[in-house]
Amino acid sequence: MKKIIGTILIIAALVLGYLGVNQVQESAKSVEVLGIELSAEDKGGKETGYIELALGIVALVGGIFLVSKKDK
Repeated sequence: MKKIIGTILIIAALVLGYLGVNQVQESAKSVEVLGIELSAEDKGGKETGYIELALGIVALVGGIFLVSKKDK
């Protein structure tokens, strides 16, 4: 049972990591108008992305721990 939960946590970590990276990348946009580059950044979006990445790391560590733990 622990291996199943560990595998689910690892899959969830991969999904959270993917979503977090996309959120961070999409939070900044730039446009060039008449030779001048204008950029806008969504700080809330970046914070959300970093939180998703952190949760992904925690889930990955927990999943690896549960999968690698030997049954008694």
